[in-house]
Amino acid sequence: MTLSDSAPLAERVRPKTIDEFAGQGHLLGEGKPLRVMLEKGETTSMILWGPPGVGKTTLARLIAHHVQAEFFQLNAVSSGVKDVRDVIGKAEKNEKLRKKRTLLFIDEIHRFNKAQQDALLHSVEEGIVTLIGATTENPSFEVISPLLSRCRVYVLEALGATELSSILDHALSTDRFLSKRSITIEDRDFLMLLSGGDARKLLNGLEVALSLTKPGPDNSAVITKKTIEEAFQRKYTLYDKGGDQHYDTISAFIKSLRGSDPDAAIYWMARMLDGGEDPKFIARRMVVLASEDVGNADPYALTLATSCFTAIDYIGMPEARIILAQTAAYLAAAPKSNASYLAIEQAWEDVRNLPNLPVPLHIRNAPTKLMSDLNYGKEYKYGHNYDEHFVEQQYLPDNLKEKIYYKPTGEGGEKSIRERLNRWWKKKQR
Repeated sequence: MTLSDSAPLAERVRPKTIDEFAGQGHLLGEGKPLRVMLEKGETTSMILWGPPGVGKTTLARLIAHHVQAEFFQLNAVSSGVKDVRDVIGKAEKNEKLRKKRTLLFIDEIHRFNKAQQDALLHSVEEGIVTLIGATTENPSFEVISPLLSRCRVYVLEALGATELSSILDHALSTDRFLSKRSITIEDRDFLMLLSGGDARKLLNGLEVALSLTKPGPDNSAVITKKTIEEAFQRKYTLYDKGGDQHYDTISAFIKSLRGSDPDAAIYWMARMLDGGEDPKFIARRMVVLASEDVGNADPYALTLATSCFTAIDYIGMPEARIILAQTAAYLAAAPKSNASYLAIEQAWEDVRNLPNLPVPLHIRNAPTKLMSDLNYGKEYKYGHNYDEHFVEQQYLPDNLKEKIYYKPTGEGGEKSIRERLNRWWKKKQR
């Protein structure tokens, strides 16, 4: 395919071979999974999960070219079930008439609803099409289980300085327009930093910066730091989504929530959003915190955090920031308890150190006469037949029958839980 002169720089310099592809050495290096698969001329349905601009679309095209498959591309935002079925129809003809493989690439597959994803199942399972889905979201949350189980998931990493520098050099030396000019970039590191590990953003930024730069003698160009800043239309916020700033800032955010400081929490959230962080990443962390650090001191916190995660998917930025701020403020101001977290950690440790302890006979299921004859379920006491719907009875294995994992605090809603459990514990001790 011949590109027009008006094609964006990122499209003009898109890699044409696997060896030209920058980054993802853990997948494409010697002896690594994707390279081994391609060297054998094989391919399989897969999900490419990674941040924007790391080469998901390019990689899908290269795979199709390498295995000589016909390539179809759909975008989940603008395509529907009809588009999927049209490609499947063409794939069936390819298989029957031409003995040719068909590769269907779906960008932003996480935006496909269940019906759209269901439409793919049979053809993927039967091998009529090889599916490559691209997503910036965790596929465990966004792709239906039956489809996910038929695909391998490959995690693509944000591009580092070495890969971005290589892409920049490649563009300057091989593009049919830029290679004819003498181009100097005064602060390459600043350009790469603003790209945030996104090759597309890097090349688009370079192209815009060049358009803002007055040509010198012989059509040369000197791109200044100020021009780069103007090209990106913003001041730089120190937040590297793939580096220490990412982890330091999310840590500050979580600890501010845990420490009941809504002002600090909202500040750190603003820093992350301004730096380009995925709002869903922030919302997902708040769902965890609502259970780990608020817990039953305020059970509604988990409901609100979960609703926040759903709502921002409907709304999107920039309005999603308001929903995130509301949830962060509530979580920070809520009473705190990590009793549930401590309980599962201690129980998990016992499960690992004392595996396969037998279930007490009286609480085993007894669906057959043989099991009843073996005393399964014998002398089980039905709690609802007793005062407060509680009866003293052993539920833990014998080795752990004195264990207490869940120890509610006196904070918020856990105060009444603790009082109720204390009454029941006293009955057990009679």
